[in-house]
Amino acid sequence: MTPYPPLMETLIDQFARLPGIGRKSAARLAFHVLSLPAPDVEAFADTLREARRAIGCCRVCQNLSDSEVCPICQSEHRTPSVICVVADPRDVAALERTREFKGRYHVLHGVISPMSRMGPDDIRIAELVGRVSAGGIEEVIMATNPDTEGEATALYIARLLRPFSVRVTRLAYGIPVGGHLEYADEVTLARALEGRRAL
Repeated sequence: MTPYPPLMETLIDQFARLPGIGRKSAARLAFHVLSLPAPDVEAFADTLREARRAIGCCRVCQNLSDSEVCPICQSEHRTPSVICVVADPRDVAALERTREFKGRYHVLHGVISPMSRMGPDDIRIAELVGRVSAGGIEEVIMATNPDTEGEATALYIARLLRPFSVRVTRLAYGIPVGGHLEYADEVTLARALEGRRAL
């Protein structure tokens, strides 16, 4: 028998559906929301509804945007001839934090994964091919994760882009800053050797 009223249980269940939120964290969030003043709860609920209604995908790069074309694609300070392909909108945020990449992005919204029943038609590959085939693109940087699905997706896209005269590159992977060689696996060490550069 649960110690909470049914509506509280439902609220906890809704929070527990969020990724990374277990039952205890969900209960903590539910208690917190119930302790907020009514106007704060209304503002929170309104923001959720408005975000769900207004945020969609940029028609150019497929990143999350509250306008038809996102600010990155609209920026005149970005290099339009270089596209960095990522699996998820969170990857764009990670790359933007480095302040190093000055090109534009393409978000796939997933990777090819037979185990998850995700094929090439389930992610935004066709839109990428359309951008490249329209011309003006000199380089496509594949920045999918260095796991089996990320590698398979990168290779699949590289094959699709071969007919276009565009350079397809892959992010270099290797030893993380602060890491020790003795703890690195063979694949990481091999990638680090391949991606070495002059000092």
